[in-house]
Amino acid sequence: MFDEPIRVFVGADRSQALAVDVLDYSIRRHTDAKVEVVSMADLVLPEPEDVRQGSRTMFSFTRFAIPGLCNYQGKAIYMDADMQVFKDIRSLWNIPFEGREKVEILEEVPDEFQPKSGQVGAPEKRKKQSSVMLLDCNRLDWVVQDIIKGLDGDYTYDQLLSDMCILEQDEVGYRVPFIWNSLEVHIPGTTALTHYTDMYTQPWVSNENPIGWVWLNEVKRMLADGSLNWEQIEEEVRLGYFRPSILHELRANWDLSQPDPDRRAMLDKIDADAKFEKHAEVYAKKRERKKAIKAYEEKLARQQRALA
Repeated sequence: MFDEPIRVFVGADRSQALAVDVLDYSIRRHTDAKVEVVSMADLVLPEPEDVRQGSRTMFSFTRFAIPGLCNYQGKAIYMDADMQVFKDIRSLWNIPFEGREKVEILEEVPDEFQPKSGQVGAPEKRKKQSSVMLLDCNRLDWVVQDIIKGLDGDYTYDQLLSDMCILEQDEVGYRVPFIWNSLEVHIPGTTALTHYTDMYTQPWVSNENPIGWVWLNEVKRMLADGSLNWEQIEEEVRLGYFRPSILHELRANWDLSQPDPDRRAMLDKIDADAKFEKHAEVYAKKRERKKAIKAYEEKLARQQRALA
């Protein structure tokens, strides 16, 4: 229908609450369409019994809840919180589903945009991406709890998130172009959505991201027009979700697009003096998960020896 709002569901946890606000702002700044942006930070989902297949973030599985949240009606977009939009979201919303396709995702990251050797915080190779998804909720009968149960033997985490193995091959379309999920890339005039996917260098926790200034300039714009206030940013710093040095970057009249080793060293010292730890809760969960996996595998080995 013509009046149907563009529904955007955002995977996030509490530490990314302000990142969701920045994403929301960037979407609305580039369209006059009716948009509904919904954070799923408060959505609580179970974990599989096989801890090896457990969620990698606190919101890994929330995207599979979207059809149910939409009462299995209409379309929806899924995005991660660590994103920023630069073009009218209509062009993503209007990507067609062809044949039996029920979702549209990005299949491959072009070779020229794969991480360079030694790139800080980046993986060796970027995989298929379901971090931006267009969903035909009318045709998706997903029950997220059942999908999570499937991780206990039917498929792996990577098969679910990267290969969308819960759908038939011809039910997955790869029509989301790289410009709408540009991982750590921003080309002015070309990029429609930048994905700050490398957690270690996300702009709110690090001043090392070479395009972090793009996100910071959006925050400055929000502060200038009253969409965001200093108290909100200071609260995120107090809670340990944002680096303390971000306050200095936002208040100073610097051209952040120009690298400056002295500035970086000064900002690093501010964060070090404050004993700031990047994504403290997330990395603590990763350490706990690693221990749980070791214990789980030792238990399986004992059971196998007992049966031998």
